[in-house]
Amino acid sequence: MRILQIIDSLEPGGAERMAVNYANALADTIAFSGLVVTRKEGSLLNQVNDKVSYLCLNKKRTIDLKALFTLRKFAIENKVEIIHAHSTSFFLAFLLKLSCPAVKLIWHDHYGDSEFLSERPTLALRMMLPFFDGIIAVNQNLKNWAEQKMHFKNVVYLPNFPGKENDALKMTDLKGIKGKRIVSLANLRVQKNHFLLLEVAKKVQISHPEWTFHLVGKDFEDDYSGQIKHLVLEFNLENNVFIYGSKQDVENILEQSTIAILTSRSEGLPVALLEYGWYAKPIVVTNVGEIPLLIQDGVNGLMVETESAKSFYDSLVQLMENENLQNDFGTALQQTINNDYSEKSVIHKYVGWLKAFLLS
Repeated sequence: MRILQIIDSLEPGGAERMAVNYANALADTIAFSGLVVTRKEGSLLNQVNDKVSYLCLNKKRTIDLKALFTLRKFAIENKVEIIHAHSTSFFLAFLLKLSCPAVKLIWHDHYGDSEFLSERPTLALRMMLPFFDGIIAVNQNLKNWAEQKMHFKNVVYLPNFPGKENDALKMTDLKGIKGKRIVSLANLRVQKNHFLLLEVAKKVQISHPEWTFHLVGKDFEDDYSGQIKHLVLEFNLENNVFIYGSKQDVENILEQSTIAILTSRSEGLPVALLEYGWYAKPIVVTNVGEIPLLIQDGVNGLMVETESAKSFYDSLVQLMENENLQNDFGTALQQTINNDYSEKSVIHKYVGWLKAFLLS
């Protein structure tokens, strides 16, 4: 089997991480595993396995013929059978199909606002999806949407999975006191709801001032980012909340952290949550997206309703004040990830699904 992953960038994000994870995982199991980045590279480039055939197109515009012909040449030379297009890279995959009709197309839908699918634009997708052979949805909501709204038949739900991290340089030193750090791995996007995090941090500052919050994720330097930074100052949290931007040494960051959180108002199955479990971190998360399928409240973590700062604070304090609970939840979550969300189990289902429609 010869499969090429396509993604628009290698800036840290859920879809980007999964494109790299799939390419890396397949490099040891199939005849050819490739990864093409359409627009720009990023820090995740350092996580790409040496066995993966890699290409960056440096695409400059929506329809970039030079980039398309470069992709076509790369696909033909490597005898690519399947194009696995992640998120918005589906458009370039569609254009390639027009000139390489024998290639099979898969679209991997990572849509982050799966709680608000009724607002999702569909015109471009309706025009292009007839050229695709299959859709991978990262949560059940997206699978239902593809089947019911887009009337697409060959849809499979495959959960995200954590990848093996290359030995990235341990460059990030978290501020604060060891044993009293709370980390959030989430790009600064509206659906990640950092405002809830800041409300909780304000309460923690009063009751447990020695504890600190560490926000790791891409800063888009937009209005949302500006509001977060303004609130940090307004709430006098300069010594309790620290913003680091995008980082690639996730293992190193989590090793320095005591508790991990997600305050999202909308999610699929966040890669950050899988990474928390991979490294046995005790968690407090909101009840959104696929998270309830992974987290049993009070068994392998604590889960609260979104937008409830008091409930989130109460659950967080429960963990902060009980080291035994931290250890128990971290171990239980790690076991859940190993059993149901491992690279091995997801890739096995993925390859089986591909073989089924390739041979049909």
